[in-house]
Amino acid sequence: MAKNVAQSASLASLDQKLAMAKRCSHEGVVAGAKAAIVASIATAIPTLASVRMLPWARANLNHTAQALIISTVAGAAYFIVADKTVLATARKNSFKHVPNMEA
Repeated sequence: MAKNVAQSASLASLDQKLAMAKRCSHEGVVAGAKAAIVASIATAIPTLASVRMLPWARANLNHTAQALIISTVAGAAYFIVADKTVLATARKNSFKHVPNMEA
């Protein structure tokens, strides 16, 4: 009987940890997507404007190059922000359950 109680308590703890991990990763995905959208807009405007105004950019940056510039910045922003958000959320949650230590 005691073995079943301990096993159910550990399963409940495992379920709670799994739910927290899912929430942390979801927050990271949402923050990364927002950052990718902002980065795409912030990169697309000067890229497209420079292709119209600068002769060098008009001659050397075709549509594929423009798309590559914009998508590279968006991808980098997504992964950087998602990673930082997941780590910050995990750190915050890991310290939430630590009892206060008094020296």
